[in-house]
Amino acid sequence: MKINTPRIKVRAGMTLLELTVVILVLLSLISILFIGANAWKKSSDRAGCIMNVRNAQQAIRGYANMFGLSPGATIPGGKTRYDVIVGPGLFLAKAPVCPGAGTYVGQNLTTIPLGGQVLMQCDFSNGTNHLPSGTGDW
Repeated sequence: MKINTPRIKVRAGMTLLELTVVILVLLSLISILFIGANAWKKSSDRAGCIMNVRNAQQAIRGYANMFGLSPGATIPGGKTRYDVIVGPGLFLAKAPVCPGAGTYVGQNLTTIPLGGQVLMQCDFSNGTNHLPSGTGDW
């Protein structure tokens, strides 16, 4: 004897609501990824900018040490840092450029900076800057 049992239909696939939820979750994860990548880019630019400032600082200190100039002294002959420090074969091969599109302020000074004093700083038009947390050993 055969018993008639109702067949249960199994539908393959996803409902529209499930598909919408999956798409929203994926979009949320992608937006988090873009936010993280943007923060990484900004911090990378800041680190590169601080390294540029430090390299310029070391170049002017190297020039001062090589020619026996003490901190606070002026570069002799009325020359600027660009004349004696920046250029092929000098202490810096080329002028530093901020990777974050900021502008360096204080580069054209002719005085050797004091210990712990920053040679130049990077300023942005929106008021932020790339300042290192400590410069006591510079």
